[in-house]
Amino acid sequence: MKTNTIREFFRHFIIAFLAMMLVFTPMRFLFHSVGEFSPFEPEENLMESMSYIVGEDSPFFEAFQDKQRVNVLLLGINENLTDTIMVASFDMKAKHVDVISVPRDTYYERPGYTKPAEKKINAAYKGSAVNTAKAVSDVLLGMPLHYYAVVKYDGVKNVVEAIGGVPMNVPFDMKYSDPTADPPLYINIPKGEQILDGEHAMQFLRYRSGYVEGDLGRVKAQQEFVKSAFKQVLKSNLLNTAEVIFDNVESDITLEMATKIATKAIGLSGDDIQTYVIPNWPDPNSPYYVYPKTEEIGKLLEQIYSIEPEVPEEGEIEGEE
Repeated sequence: MKTNTIREFFRHFIIAFLAMMLVFTPMRFLFHSVGEFSPFEPEENLMESMSYIVGEDSPFFEAFQDKQRVNVLLLGINENLTDTIMVASFDMKAKHVDVISVPRDTYYERPGYTKPAEKKINAAYKGSAVNTAKAVSDVLLGMPLHYYAVVKYDGVKNVVEAIGGVPMNVPFDMKYSDPTADPPLYINIPKGEQILDGEHAMQFLRYRSGYVEGDLGRVKAQQEFVKSAFKQVLKSNLLNTAEVIFDNVESDITLEMATKIATKAIGLSGDDIQTYVIPNWPDPNSPYYVYPKTEEIGKLLEQIYSIEPEVPEEGEIEGEE
């Protein structure tokens, strides 16, 4: 996935999010307490449901207490599995965003789950963002996740209809049929520039069989779709679009934090956003687990949180016990 593509995506996301908050807030929240009220009416709350146990001997103990950094878990859901898993970590003081992607096939073993498919992190969801948050936090060595945002494919369809479709240049004819899928899957999109309506947008996002790069090609196509969709959001009737988005996105972020993030995000540029995929080793054999490299993940977190490595005292040999 190209870094410039993701940077452009988040730039449009921040602009669209801020614009919708400014338009929609005065009407919907006039009679609510701003501080703890969530515009998304969540069913869960990460801050209340999760506890983070990071010992004082951990190199991340102090860093994870940082009150100027907010970590948001972003999930794309398809058939009760997490098709997309990302953590957007926003350092509000430094005005810098780090986006960490966790592959959906990441190996994550849980007591009582013995089937091969159940040992993939995308199976942890089970209808609860808290379940996935716990798994992702474990993989990221106890990194706290403060809020979540979940969008399901059916929700995407409704949003696309609300913004009048999404312009896309479809790279090739997309045709696929699977009547045994739940729900049945029928894809038929011709090659070329066009405006995808809600139904064809769903087909475009679910299509995966024809990309030369396999699933990586599909991920790139999805990112191009999201970029185009956010541009359409800015051109649409923001009041109507905001209502549809709030109705189709589940999140526990409070109005107070949403406003704070939007305010702090003003002035962000592409250079202020860095993207990562967790260090991993993909197994080429079925069931194609992606094994996280714990030591290298630790180094990644040190980089993101700017943790200074310990310097051996004079006369001490590094690594010597």
